[in-house]
Amino acid sequence: MLVIEKATYEAIVAHARKDHPDEACGVVIGPEGSDRAERFVPMLNAAMSPTYYQFDDEDWKQLYNEMWDRDEEAVVIYHSHTATEAYPSRTDIDRAQEPNAHYVLVSTRGGAHSQSYDGPVEFRSYRIVGGEVTEEAVRVVGSYAETEGEH
Repeated sequence: MLVIEKATYEAIVAHARKDHPDEACGVVIGPEGSDRAERFVPMLNAAMSPTYYQFDDEDWKQLYNEMWDRDEEAVVIYHSHTATEAYPSRTDIDRAQEPNAHYVLVSTRGGAHSQSYDGPVEFRSYRIVGGEVTEEAVRVVGSYAETEGEH
């Protein structure tokens, strides 16, 4: 299960809406081994495409080095789909290289990209390991303090 703070959830959805009609992408970083998505880092979609996302190689390398120096890891890797459901494409599956990451997809289809849209936003999370996709539940909390003491 992905447990994510409401502010981070909202930031991911806002980024997906802002970049529409292109796919948005980014990561949420946390302390290594914590499974806590704490530091929201929106990235530039270097492909600038409505059907494909690509992290800028230099930006990704710089971020990866920063995470390494700070004992952090990418807890969530997210992107949006602009015209299809929030389910990993074959390309998404083939490119998934972080076995510990939660792969989050947000769909901005059907008007969900609009700030005035008041329907549910399709926000789904997956584990992708060795080409196998497993959907997981998403729990949005006000803060991680709400979950302390839970096992």
